[in-house]
Amino acid sequence: MNNTKNTEVERRSFWEKLYIPEIAKGLGLTLAEMFKPKFTRQYPEERWEPLGSYRGRPVLVDDVDGERCVACGLCSRVCPALAIEVNADETDRDKERFPVKFEINMLRCIYCGFCEEVCPEEAIVMSKDYELVFQRQEDAIMDKEKLLVPVAQLQDRLEFLRQYR
Repeated sequence: MNNTKNTEVERRSFWEKLYIPEIAKGLGLTLAEMFKPKFTRQYPEERWEPLGSYRGRPVLVDDVDGERCVACGLCSRVCPALAIEVNADETDRDKERFPVKFEINMLRCIYCGFCEEVCPEEAIVMSKDYELVFQRQEDAIMDKEKLLVPVAQLQDRLEFLRQYR
């Protein structure tokens, strides 16, 4: 085996041993990219509008009759970062259960979308929010009131999910 490696190295020319052709190719690629037109978004004034497939901050869907979540706990079980905590209670309404406590620790969330995929009620979806700033660690733990978003704001994401399921 050593003989084959030695013969391959010996077959290379002097310039190939110095890697000058590869260096020249890399410099050529860099120069070609330098003279292409640049694209810069002036962020605060010019905002980026994500597509329906974008996975931003996870939120709870607030439907017309109330929240969709039935506190099954599948989202918290499937979360690889252990960022979701759900506590359920029983109700006498048409749904049997509802979440008393639903919290997502946004410092732990890795935006994988597993919670969204496993939810049987389409109650938790990934929104288009990409601006998340927290002054304190306690602010990053979002409770049910901070997570509820009207269904009208999430229509394009819900349509995307229904199309690709």
